[in-house]
Amino acid sequence: MFSPSATKAQVGQYFLELQMNALTKIINKTATSIDTNLEGWKVIDGNPCMKTWIEYTSPDKTMIAGYWEATAGTYHTTYSCWEFIHIIEGEVVITADGGEPQRFIAGDTLVIEADFIGQWEIKKKIFKHFVIKNQ
Repeated sequence: MFSPSATKAQVGQYFLELQMNALTKIINKTATSIDTNLEGWKVIDGNPCMKTWIEYTSPDKTMIAGYWEATAGTYHTTYSCWEFIHIIEGEVVITADGGEPQRFIAGDTLVIEADFIGQWEIKKKIFKHFVIKNQ
């Protein structure tokens, strides 16, 4: 950290650097995209294509954040992690196996639990922010 003889300026600089490292701006699509279907996502209707940009990984590797987009079509998926989502553009109907369909459009925000199993029916090309937290 710092020595007992550190000046106020040194201590202040230490805390400023600590704060700077604790804040990360997520910049739109600056990372190299992953252009393949993610693990656990199976196409069941149409010919949807997805892209994922992981813009942030936490130091302990338990959390990632970024952007995801997919074209129209339907996937069946099994989640193993918790996900926070903010839909930026598009329309999707998400249906848990045995559950009722729920429609989400641009501006909507949702959370999907780690044990979710169900369908993503992408009606209009979707673009979303996400934060995924591993168990």
